Amino acid sequence: MKLIGIRLPGETAVHVARRLDASHAQIIDELNAFWADPFAATRRSATGKQIDLSTVTVVPPVLPGAKVFCIGLNYHAHVAEGSYKNDDLPEYPTLFSRWTSTLVVDGTPIPVPANEEGIDWECEIAAFVGKPIVDADADSARASVFGYAAFNDVTSRWAQKVTSQWILGKNGDNSGPLGDLVTVDEAGDLRDGLRVQTRVNGVIAQDGNTRDMIYELGEVLAHISQTITLRPGDLIATGTPEGVGYARTPKWLLHPGDQVEVEIERIGKVSNPIVGNEFRHAAVKA
Repeated sequence: MKLIGIRLPGETAVHVARRLDASHAQIIDELNAFWADPFAATRRSATGKQIDLSTVTVVPPVLPGAKVFCIGLNYHAHVAEGSYKNDDLPEYPTLFSRWTSTLVVDGTPIPVPANEEGIDWECEIAAFVGKPIVDADADSARASVFGYAAFNDVTSRWAQKVTSQWILGKNGDNSGPLGDLVTVDEAGDLRDGLRVQTRVNGVIAQDGNTRDMIYELGEVLAHISQTITLRPGDLIATGTPEGVGYARTPKWLLHPGDQVEVEIERIGKVSNPIVGNEFRHAAVKA
């Protein structure tokens, strides 16, 4: 099942809807009610109103208060291409966070900040938690995953690298495009090996496979749950394979006019145009 968030005309509330095709969806429930028990919500008979998507605003089906974790350096080949290639792999994953306000949908413009020479792509799989996870083992944590989405962890490299903390470089405006949420029964298990790709203006920039992951999703969720209780609607981005732009010689970064697309086998894709920094100022005035 493919799920999206929608906002009806004149309303502030977000609803979760099942995508029927490229142009239509069927409402399942209001966002908060849906994430109270997403497994049960998707098992109920589809009786909601059918919607023409051209008449609504499509938004990420993400709770405003959701926790968004990201795993850094989670593919062997990506570690080998970057500035950490001479370091020993740590026993535990590097984790950082995103704000939900950075998450956007397919087609949303992504601006290049004024102090960046360009921005970088990172194709990833975002996993959505569907059941509470606290002090869990890897198997039970993995069984609590509700679904996945294609995710582009678009990064402002100067802001990321100027200090040892990554938060600034990972939270640029509109820098977290998410594709449709695909339930786990359709997407399968990341351990099976899923192809993950980035294309820039139609040219393949990244082409990896989840078999190259260093830290397995269930183990990472279990690790987090020893300190922080994960709840339905929380997300974790599972890291990117080799092929990022800043590690190339010469660098290959995204500039206004480019189109960047992330595609994940069995999960889907998300595609976004890159625009100039003036977009940020226009958005503030709107």
